[in-house]
Amino acid sequence: MLLAMDTASTTASAAIYDLKKAQLLGECTWEGRRRQTQNLLVMVRHLMTSVDVEPTDLTALAVTTGPGSFTGVRIAVSAAKGIGLGLPSPPAAIGIPTLTVTAAPWHALASACSAAPTLCAVMFAGRGRYHWTLFAADEPLHRPDANAHRTGTAADLGAFLERLNLHPCWLVGEVDADLAAAVDALAHVVVIEPVYGLRRAGVLAHVAARLLEAGVVESLSSLQPLYLREP
Repeated sequence: MLLAMDTASTTASAAIYDLKKAQLLGECTWEGRRRQTQNLLVMVRHLMTSVDVEPTDLTALAVTTGPGSFTGVRIAVSAAKGIGLGLPSPPAAIGIPTLTVTAAPWHALASACSAAPTLCAVMFAGRGRYHWTLFAADEPLHRPDANAHRTGTAADLGAFLERLNLHPCWLVGEVDADLAAAVDALAHVVVIEPVYGLRRAGVLAHVAARLLEAGVVESLSSLQPLYLREP
């Protein structure tokens, strides 16, 4: 069994995934509102009880590593390390950038288009700013490093997409009214409905399972937050 946890932003989520059956067993997603520390392990225990999974059944752990809030990213990473140390056998561990999870639900659909769009995954960075990075439609398992991410205002992101002149581009993730207005004049940019931008740990678990199947295995000690510096 794989336990996936995401506390990188105000959105918090946990999921249990059966690796043998490639099946999502259960998931909880909620607005953490800076209460991830108090709520995460309570929700994990509730989730495990609801799907009849014991801690000793866990063989793998997956977390979002960032970008995100300084504290939020560390909560899931620290929880994974604590849970892993308490298991009878060291679990497989894997860290996945937050925006990889944001983009993941759209790769198959984008790849099926006659002109496959580039995916621009975006999330709130606070104080009217955003983090974003690009994914090719055929890169569902891409894990961009800090250098591949950018941070800026809605106007900065709009100018970035206009300058790249991508044809076409899907903007996915945490898109608010300011960001939608900033890209409204760009005919090649399609804004995916923001309601689908809520990250889900079930998606994180699915990506982690595919990476583990591909032989990408890390250790608890290698799990480290991905922090971005302001440009």
